[in-house]
Amino acid sequence: MNLEELLTSIPFYHTTDHMAKLTVNRIVMDSRKVEPGDVFICISGYTVDGHDFVPQAEANGAVAIIAEKSVNTKLPTIVVPDTHRALSMLAVEFYDNPTDKLALIGITGTNGKTTVTYLLETIFQLAKQKTGVIGTIHMKIGDETYPVVNTTPDALFLQQTFNKMVQQNVDKAIMEVSSHALVQGRVHGCNYDIAVFTNLSQDHLDFHKDMDDYLRAKSLLFAQMGNNYNHTRRKYAIINQDEAASDVLKQSTAQQVLTYGIHQASQVMAKDIELGAAGTHFHLNTPVGNIRIESKLMGMFNVYNMLAASATAIASNIPLDTIQQAFKQIEGINGRFEPVNEGQSFAVIVDYAHTPDSLENVLQTVKEFAENRVFVVVGCGGDRDRTKRPLMAEIAVKYADKPIFTSDNPRTEDPLAILEDMTSGLDQDTAFDVIADRKVAIQEAINQATEDDVIIIAGKGHETYQQIGHTKYDFDDREVARQAILAKERA
Repeated sequence: MNLEELLTSIPFYHTTDHMAKLTVNRIVMDSRKVEPGDVFICISGYTVDGHDFVPQAEANGAVAIIAEKSVNTKLPTIVVPDTHRALSMLAVEFYDNPTDKLALIGITGTNGKTTVTYLLETIFQLAKQKTGVIGTIHMKIGDETYPVVNTTPDALFLQQTFNKMVQQNVDKAIMEVSSHALVQGRVHGCNYDIAVFTNLSQDHLDFHKDMDDYLRAKSLLFAQMGNNYNHTRRKYAIINQDEAASDVLKQSTAQQVLTYGIHQASQVMAKDIELGAAGTHFHLNTPVGNIRIESKLMGMFNVYNMLAASATAIASNIPLDTIQQAFKQIEGINGRFEPVNEGQSFAVIVDYAHTPDSLENVLQTVKEFAENRVFVVVGCGGDRDRTKRPLMAEIAVKYADKPIFTSDNPRTEDPLAILEDMTSGLDQDTAFDVIADRKVAIQEAINQATEDDVIIIAGKGHETYQQIGHTKYDFDDREVARQAILAKERA
């Protein structure tokens, strides 16, 4: 693409040189990845400033620099007020507005995003539609999977990915949208057809000032759906009516609202709910008809996840019997209430629960079917919201017979200091164990377990690493539990 043509996407800028004949091969924000013919855009991050790496970009063959301030280079430089904002505009222009060419669904909320994404992927695939997924676990186009660093990647990666999806004839793109991404503008330029809200509970208060600020961040997804109407491409806001935040989100969008819930009157509702150790049954009542749902997914929180997915599918004109079939065939979801079974006489379940609300949901579900003691192995991440740590511990001791507090991803914090934050407010008469080594904690729970006990290993779910300091070490709760079970069986 011609550089001047690319710059038409930015209204105000000034340049240091004439650039009519410059051709851009790519836009790059990592100087190490610059190749001849690329434009390097300087992004200021939390730890490094891209402006400091202009010499490296120049040495690697960049043809021009986009910056917020003057930089020391002989290359033509385009100076803009805000490179973060310019990045989205440039990426959309460079990749020719890819989200105008496919249906895009964004899912936000504290808990449930990954599960809803997986449910929708299954529904659309049963409906013979090709899907693309961007989420916590991975990025996926059709059957091909790719690793991701953040729940919601940066604007450049997103537009590049959507362009790849268009080229591969994806019908539905489904993505998790984090509050961080919304505040930082990573999803600017994304043309959402459907925005989904799951729930709101305490998390990320290391980043957001308070819960009102956290809700404001979530509301940006709905506000950014646009203010106009196009009957050939309708837009929908799918909102959990049982959440106190629902009214704020409704006010944030001009688009059609489709509500779901269990307790408050909603357009999509679950009635006659039956919860058990084998799964969940309920009647799904909708504006387009009613149907009986049978699923192996357990717990009331998964009823809400299925309602969110159902409402989204209905807004996408998917027949109810396809939704019914999808829910019936799903065995489970990676790292979400995932059993580890090696023939032992007790249950071991790994779950991503890392917020007070999600941990309480999981433990409440277990208490509904547990025939004996409930163990929970849980910790809190370092360099993250400290205020939720005592809440996590209080929930653990409230519902579990045998709470074991351990390390999660301590990052740059002292693991023992994190554990002290969790347990310092607990009653001195409360019984719990503190084992900082996560592997030892999991082994201890499994060694103590007897017939019909249930062990919940919470916090990391699908993750295959543990971050200590700035290093990520191989660590998978499921594999550690599996090896501990086998060792116990051999003993």
